[in-house]
Amino acid sequence: MKTTAYFEAIRKRPDRAVIQTEWVERAIQAPVREMVQVDGRIRRWITIPEVGGKVLRVVLLADGETVHNAFFDRGFKP
Repeated sequence: MKTTAYFEAIRKRPDRAVIQTEWVERAIQAPVREMVQVDGRIRRWITIPEVGGKVLRVVLLADGETVHNAFFDRGFKP
């Protein structure tokens, strides 16, 4: 999995440290929703049953491979 330096730094925060690499990869491979931002970055969402059905948002760079951010999205509306 390719990542940005920002992602590597931000995943050390206590609220992000619980996000498993497997979940990020799952979101990349089989998102329940996808949206392309105006800057070309790609947002992908997936529900994570292991944490009570929370929704994980993963933001990829425009190349569709490099992870820039990942966090639990409390505002997600299906």
